[in-house]
Amino acid sequence: MKIVIGSDHAGFNLKSDIIKVVEELGHDVTDVGCDSAESVDYADFGIKASEMVANGEMDRGIVICGTGIGMSMSANKVKGIRCALVHDLFTAKATREHNDSNVLAMGERIIGPGLAQEIARTWLTTDFEGGRHERRIMKVMNYENGQPID
Repeated sequence: MKIVIGSDHAGFNLKSDIIKVVEELGHDVTDVGCDSAESVDYADFGIKASEMVANGEMDRGIVICGTGIGMSMSANKVKGIRCALVHDLFTAKATREHNDSNVLAMGERIIGPGLAQEIARTWLTTDFEGGRHERRIMKVMNYENGQPID
């Protein structure tokens, strides 16, 4: 898979750890920044990474900031993105199985590097179950496209 990763200054240190996991799993990774721990705006990087997923240039994305909240909010403004803010292994697995999330958001100030690596590994290796979950996702996507959910 082709994975894009982006962070702001508050997620900069964790980003390096996550890139290693992505590469260890044999995926191609594109880093869209930021490039230092100097203050930047999370939206610049969350939206850029998410647009690359939405337009099909990348298969999935990972975005990291201090809490993951700003990145997840930014990512979910991009049409076609289903970004999940994850801080534990159960939700990392569930958001892939049930929600077919295509962008993962994490918070460096919330979780340590070991857990973040396991979350990324779980999220990248879990498949979407489809079935009843597909119908539910389609309702959300229809609403995003201005159609009724029924």
